[in-house]
Amino acid sequence: MKVLVAVKRVVDPYVKVRVLKDGSGVETANVKMSMNPFCEIAVEEAIRLKESGSVNEVIVVSIGDKAVQETLRNALALGADRAFHIEAAASPEPLAVAKILKAMVEQEQPKLVLLGKQSIDTDNNQVAQMLAALTSRPQGTFASQVKLSGEHVEVTREINGGLETLKLTLPAIISTDLRLNEPRYASLPNIMKAKRKPLDVLDVDSLGVNLSPKHQVLEVLAPKARPAGVKVATVDELIDKLTNEAKVL
Repeated sequence: MKVLVAVKRVVDPYVKVRVLKDGSGVETANVKMSMNPFCEIAVEEAIRLKESGSVNEVIVVSIGDKAVQETLRNALALGADRAFHIEAAASPEPLAVAKILKAMVEQEQPKLVLLGKQSIDTDNNQVAQMLAALTSRPQGTFASQVKLSGEHVEVTREINGGLETLKLTLPAIISTDLRLNEPRYASLPNIMKAKRKPLDVLDVDSLGVNLSPKHQVLEVLAPKARPAGVKVATVDELIDKLTNEAKVL
């Protein structure tokens, strides 16, 4: 059984994001980048399924410029078998990403596709659902547990007030949530081995996907600085400020 995992290169979650002076986006030059945390969870789950004997091959795919190959090599070092770099100048919109992944699904015919539920840069949470619609495959989103059994997969997901377990017929699409697993670190020997694993580069035009954006970002703004707090001497003064200044009473 093949598993296809989509990964994205984003600004490291521990780096403070800065807005460009012209307001056209966020600063990425000379900024530490890493694999999207939700994508790390998807890669880890695919590797665990392979280690359990349920999966034979793990394939990772990422879209972007040449720098994403570093992210793909990291996934290979963690235990993935093959990688595809879909070369694109700009970061595509979610629908374009879903169409690219649909083309990869048609090419590789994986029984299972794993994706992070969202990327921490745009927080769209759309690609998995769109891919399921485009491929007419059943989907399980926000997975906190995944169990493969023959031609079915059970997905436990968190909903308001409890847990919901879905039984999906393979092939299927699953998006991963934080509670699914704890991603591992790549060992030095595996990092060296990853350099010899196959990484194919495909031009997005060869997949027949149009990356022309349907939306235009007019301006990116940093959140306003929170005003400093003040100390009050009495309860009456506190009530006065809450009533007349904060207007919450």
